[in-house]
Amino acid sequence: MSLLPCLKENCVECGCDEAGRGCLAGAVFAAAVILPAGFRDDELNDSKQLGEKQRYALRTVVEREAVAWAVGIVAPEEIDRLNILRASFLAMHRAVEQLRVCPEHILVDGNRFVPYRDIPHTTIVKGDAKYLSIAAASILAKTYRDDYMNGLSELYPAYRWDKNKGYPTVAHREAIRRYGATPYHRKSFTLLPMRNK
Repeated sequence: MSLLPCLKENCVECGCDEAGRGCLAGAVFAAAVILPAGFRDDELNDSKQLGEKQRYALRTVVEREAVAWAVGIVAPEEIDRLNILRASFLAMHRAVEQLRVCPEHILVDGNRFVPYRDIPHTTIVKGDAKYLSIAAASILAKTYRDDYMNGLSELYPAYRWDKNKGYPTVAHREAIRRYGATPYHRKSFTLLPMRNK
């Protein structure tokens, strides 16, 4: 099924999505994308439904075709200070703030959002599988965060962030148990679950 081009007609609308909210390590990333009127791409979909090669190929398409796009980042220390939900909203705000075209409406993946300035917004559950601009934002957020985690993996290879991207896999938790937390781990998260007695 093709994704919808927009929610509001004749309106400069941007899609927003985040990546890395459920991770134990690394920053949370968000992207904001304004696509041109009439934009279509049958390959564009929620980043979670695509393979790595597809995501990077579509990133090139989005960056080339978008009216405007930007990526916002919130560091692990900020996540610990704010909490992950507020940090995700802040990452989206930072992305929207960097757009070279000011949107008239913001489409957000999920069911909650903190308003950005006085721009109206609509939250869409599973929006990255319904609207092209949110799908485009999901691809940028995911691929830019993956690049970041791949870079950090070179500094801390024991945690295998090139494979798990900071998510709480068994191998990642075992590395934390064995080597301890790094400066990039989110200290406010439960890095090691309690073992059964």
